Amino acid sequence: MPLIRRIPKRGFNNSRHGTRYLPVNLDALNQFDDGARVDEQILRNAGLANGRGDGIKILGDGDLTRKLTVMAHAFSASAKAKIEAKGGSCEIIAPKINEAKAAESAKA
Repeated sequence: MPLIRRIPKRGFNNSRHGTRYLPVNLDALNQFDDGARVDEQILRNAGLANGRGDGIKILGDGDLTRKLTVMAHAFSASAKAKIEAKGGSCEIIAPKINEAKAAESAKA
């Protein structure tokens, strides 16, 4: 077996430092009442955003049939256009600060 395959692979991995969003499609938001305010806690209680992630991103898959005020960490361009076309609004929530990242920036 070649030497390169026998040596363990270590070093920098960029995926550790990326932002992972939990995706939520627009058609899943139709279960809420017309004029409702939808935020992260409501999406988690409804079972639409499960798991660990740095935030929630609303994707433009499907059609929205209700006027909603959606609060999320990120929106795709098509999702934002569809929400605003129905008379709703999109509000961006500030991203969560990881405690490890906050400790590193405090030391610097």
